Amino acid sequence: MSILYAIIVGAIIGWVAGKLMKGGGFGFLINMIVGIIGGVVGNLIFDYLNIRIGSGFFADLITGVIGALVFLFIISLFKKA
Repeated sequence: MSILYAIIVGAIIGWVAGKLMKGGGFGFLINMIVGIIGGVVGNLIFDYLNIRIGSGFFADLITGVIGALVFLFIISLFKKA
């Protein structure tokens, strides 16, 4: 069940981050990958800063979207170079 949860939440996170950063999504598979990476990055950032926003689906979404935005921003820095 946790893998299915990660896929579903990752896809939603990637889609939201894609809309916020570029104005469009990247397709289901790439959105899912970006979302899962974003969840990991978001958790690392929040743990490093010692920030707790709660638990559950919406907390996972917020953390993941912030992490995905950071991830996409870093990727865009390399893309422009």
